[in-house]
Amino acid sequence: MLYNNDKELFKLMREVLYSSVIGDILDKIGRRNQFLPASVHPLREDMVVAGRAMPVLEADVTGFTTEGGHNKLLEKNFGLMLEALDDIGEDEVYITSLAAPSYALVGEIMCTRMKVRGAAGAVVNGFHRDTRGILSLGFPVFSQGAYAKDQGPRGKVLDYRVPIEVAGVSVNPGDLVFGDLDGTLIIPREVEEEVVTLAYEKATGENMVAERIRGGLSAVESWKRYQIM
Repeated sequence: MLYNNDKELFKLMREVLYSSVIGDILDKIGRRNQFLPASVHPLREDMVVAGRAMPVLEADVTGFTTEGGHNKLLEKNFGLMLEALDDIGEDEVYITSLAAPSYALVGEIMCTRMKVRGAAGAVVNGFHRDTRGILSLGFPVFSQGAYAKDQGPRGKVLDYRVPIEVAGVSVNPGDLVFGDLDGTLIIPREVEEEVVTLAYEKATGENMVAERIRGGLSAVESWKRYQIM
C-alpha cells in the first residue's frame, strides 16, 4: 500500500503523479471518459489540485430572485451557494459546471472561504473572476478563464454533494479530482486504489525509461523492453 490515509494519498498525487500518467491508466482499465474539457486549466501553471469531489449543482436563472414560482429556492440569492461554501470540508474540491459557460462561477471571496475551510481547490467548467485576488491566496483554481460577469443575477446553486455531470463526465461525491497544467480528470472512487497504484508504477517507470533513452537507448528498443512511452 502506497498510502495509509487521504493526507498521504493527496501528498503522493501532488508530488509524484501527473495528469498524463493518471489518464493513461484510466484508459488502460477502460475508463476512457474521465478528462474534463481541455479548456479547463489552472490559473497559474504550477497549480496542482488533488482532493475529493464536492459536486455542486448549478443552474441558469434570470434575476437575483424569482418570485411567484413553485420553487422557493429561486427566491433566495445564490440559491444554496453560501451553504455549500460553509459545508465544504478539508481536502475537498468545489466542482461545478454550466452547460454553456457564460459567467463566473467562483471568485475571490468564495475561494477565501474555501481556503479557510481547508478545501483543496475549485474546479469549474465555466469562468472565474477576481484573478489577482485568487492568485494572492495561492488557492488552486481551475477554470475556462477569467470573466468578471457575476453569477448573482444569472445562476443559483440548487444542491450540493449530489452527482453531477461536467461536460459528459460523471462526478460523484467523494470521487478523486486531480488537475495540473496538462489536464483535469476524475478518478471514480471504486477504482482509485488501482489507478493510483498503477499510475505510481508507470510514473516511476517513465523516469527510468527517460534515463535509459538519455543514455542512448532507441525508442524502438525501449518499447520492446519496457512497454512504456
